[in-house]
Formats: sequence, C-alpha cells, structure tokens
Amino acid sequence: MKLHLSRLDALLVLMTVIWGGNYSVIKAALREIPPIAFNALRLTLASLLFLVAIGVGSRLQFLRTSIHRHPQPERAQKLETTPDTHRDWIGILLLALVGQFIYQLLFMAALARTSVANSSLILGCTPIFVALMTAALGHERITPLRWAAAALSAFGIYLVVGHGAAVSRASLGGDLMMLAAVLCWSAATVGSRPLLARHSPLVVTGYSMAIGSALYVPFAWVALRDLAWRDVSAGAWWSIVFSAVFALCVAYMIWYTAVQRLGNTRTSVYSNMVPLVAMVVAWGWLGEHIGAMKIAGAGAIILGVALTKIQETDAPVAEPA
Repeated sequence: MKLHLSRLDALLVLMTVIWGGNYSVIKAALREIPPIAFNALRLTLASLLFLVAIGVGSRLQFLRTSIHRHPQPERAQKLETTPDTHRDWIGILLLALVGQFIYQLLFMAALARTSVANSSLILGCTPIFVALMTAALGHERITPLRWAAAALSAFGIYLVVGHGAAVSRASLGGDLMMLAAVLCWSAATVGSRPLLARHSPLVVTGYSMAIGSALYVPFAWVALRDLAWRDVSAGAWWSIVFSAVFALCVAYMIWYTAVQRLGNTRTSVYSNMVPLVAMVVAWGWLGEHIGAMKIAGAGAIILGVALTKIQETDAPVAEPA
C-alpha cells in the first residue's frame, strides 16, 4: 500500500475551506436577507455564471475544431459537448430535481428547525451513505479500508460537535429533514457518475443547477417580493456574490470533477472536513475555545481522509482520463 496524493486532493482541501468559511459569510448576510431569498439569489447568479461558462466553452471548442485539421479524440469531444440524447437530459433533470431543488429546500428548512451540532452530525454520515449507494449500484469496489475511513471521519465529526447534539421533539422534524437532504445529496453524487462518464463536470453541474434554480425560485418568490431591497447593504450583496462564485460555482466544480476522476467514496469523505474548517475559523475569528476532544476529533477526520488516499496494491486505482 502507498499514500497517493494529487492536485485534485489539494483542490478538495480548498473546497472544504470555501464551504467551511461560507457558513460565516451566510450568517452575516442572513441578518438582512431571509434564508430562502438569499438562497434564490445566489443560485440564480451561480446558474447564470455556469451557463455563460458553458457557452464560452462551446464556442472555444468550435473554434478549435475549425482551426485544427485533426479533431480531438472521441472521448474528449464527448466530455465537452452539450447533452444531445433524451437519456442524458433525463439524467440531468433528475440530478437537478434531487441534488439541487429538493436538496436546497430540505437543507434550508432543516437549518431553521434543528441545531448546528445535529446538522453537522447528520451531514457527517454523507460518506457512509455514498459508500452504501455506490456498493449497491456496483460503481466501485468499496474496500474495508474505505469503509473504515468513512466510519472514522464520521466519528471525528461526533467528537468535534457531538457534545452539543441532542434529539428532542422540537428538533426531530429538522433532523429528519436534514437526513433527507443528506440522502438527496448522496444520491445526486452517486447518480452523477454515468453522466460524468460522457460529459464534463461543467456541463453536468451547470445545466443541473440552472434547472434546479428555475424550480427553486418560484418557492422563494414571496420572500423576494417582500424583501426591502434598498436596505440591503453592500456587504450582504458581496456575501451573495462570494457564496455564488466560490461556494457554488468553484466548489461544485471541484466536487463533481473529483467524483468523475477519483470516485464517489474518496470524494465524499472530504465533506467531513467542512466542520473542521468551520471550527478553525471560529477559533481564529471569534476566539472560540478548542478543547482536547475537538483536537482528537480533528485528528480522526484528517486520518479518515488520509486513509482514502492509500492505494492498495491488490486494487490499484485507474489513472483519470
């Protein structure tokens, strides 16, 4: 066995930093903008950016094809073109419905009904759900080492935030919503693999987010209509821009690129580093105390992620395309 790291692993760490810091950005903006309106605005902006990027990418590919006499290999072309089959469009529609629209509704509703600790613990189960779905569909062979990595990182989440978690009748509805949101995100992650085998992460993510946002905005119409637009500060607008550009566009591209090249389970374990980043940010900015248990939890999370980087000699990982 050997430890295998790549540039994509570094980008995944960057993704966790973005998502971890995004909590503080959103928290500041929600003082002025209702959650559902804020989410609708950032989703719309991110969708527009994705569609522009897809348009520019398609134009550049057309110019390359026109200039060069020898076309690109068939696989490279397929990873750049717009979906042109009913099967692919149905897949993107399902991804938009489950991984964008329903997930966003459940996630925002759950945050308003349960604690941050409960939410973090439930989100920490994401790698386990992804591994179970991946094994059931036969997309990857989940080795005992990968199962141990997912379990260890989930245990680390418990050590970091578990002391503040509690199941009660008041939070049960929010906990169940968060569990459903995690299942939707896990299903979207696993379900995206067939699409990512034929199309680029930009195409899959961009079109699914645009469709999901179009479904989401009508549910936020009342909040958008009643929003006091003139009272929204420049800082809140910058929070929307940051969250759209980095937490949605950049981070989602990294996530689905990693799903395409590294697989579901190796990618999903990184999601458990987000509470760790949020903890460090709270310590640096807010001066929150970090005790021995949280340090142990951070170590368990990092070790769990490191275990997914080990390539077993009897099951080598194929080089990405």
